[in-house]
Amino acid sequence: MYKNVFKYDEMKRSEHMAVRTTVGWYYWTHQLLDVSGPDVVAFLEYFYPNNIGKLEVGRDRYTTMLNEQGEIIDDVVIMRIEENRFWISSLYASRTDDWWYFNQGNFDVEWDEITDEWAMYSVQGPKAKEMMEKLVQNSIADLRFFSHMENVISGIPCIINRGGFTGEKFGYEIYVNPGEMEDLEALLKEAAHELGGREVTEFQVMAWTLPTEANFYYMRDLAHTNPFEVGLEKNIDWDKDFIGKEALLKIKEEGPQREMLGFEVAEDDIYIQSKQLGGPGEAVYLDGEEVGRVSKLVYSYVKEINNGYILAQKGKLKIGDKIEIHGHEAVITEKNWLK
Repeated sequence: MYKNVFKYDEMKRSEHMAVRTTVGWYYWTHQLLDVSGPDVVAFLEYFYPNNIGKLEVGRDRYTTMLNEQGEIIDDVVIMRIEENRFWISSLYASRTDDWWYFNQGNFDVEWDEITDEWAMYSVQGPKAKEMMEKLVQNSIADLRFFSHMENVISGIPCIINRGGFTGEKFGYEIYVNPGEMEDLEALLKEAAHELGGREVTEFQVMAWTLPTEANFYYMRDLAHTNPFEVGLEKNIDWDKDFIGKEALLKIKEEGPQREMLGFEVAEDDIYIQSKQLGGPGEAVYLDGEEVGRVSKLVYSYVKEINNGYILAQKGKLKIGDKIEIHGHEAVITEKNWLK
């Protein structure tokens, strides 16, 4: 008999709930590109549909990156380090590098991947701010969400960014030289322990269970979709030109053909193939008609229920509808399980 890989795993549960109730920290280095030059703002405005030019030095912005068909090919956080210098935080730096290279035109910019030059740790949870204040030399009390600052932790130079992938009100990312990792980890472990928190070691907790509860996407969830289908159209600046704009305008006019919805399965021990594990995901049926595919299926430790996303035909499903997936009954819900 199939056993739920999340529900009965006490390690996953304890790490997940540490973030929700106290504080959790973990090593989670994204890939980084450093891009600069006289045309860097115009360059980034062309490649990313969100507004980049209005971003202040020391602030960050989330945005998708699109192909000519308006499909999402990456989602990133852009950090303005200096007036004409930015960091791009991605999980697909090599893909971004290729896309920039083949579409750079005459923009006067240069870029390098600097992933090996930095290690990033995430500190998340209700006590994250308290934990960080115990560690940093300069207070982060006034650091706004999606802002970063230079700081020092016990003699270790670092950059502190307020953000995260968990949906927690207080979350911080610490960027340090990789040579300082061992010393920093010892400090993080001690500080978290004093507050009743712990290290998060399970990838499925970092990338799947925590983000999904908060209606955050992993890039694999977004593959072969457009911003309108997944609720990211608000991150589009229509007053500028960018790759994919023409296709998106057509979608805006005609309406998207699909939409991303939340769903739950109350039955504990289920096996439902989802796109996050490869392939198209299990078919979703309403009254015997296939209406979508499962994009993600994980587990909400806060709500104690299997939860995830369905990419469905637009307008076919509504909240409360009972559906069938691989012989199991499921129900359509809101996508945020922390409300």
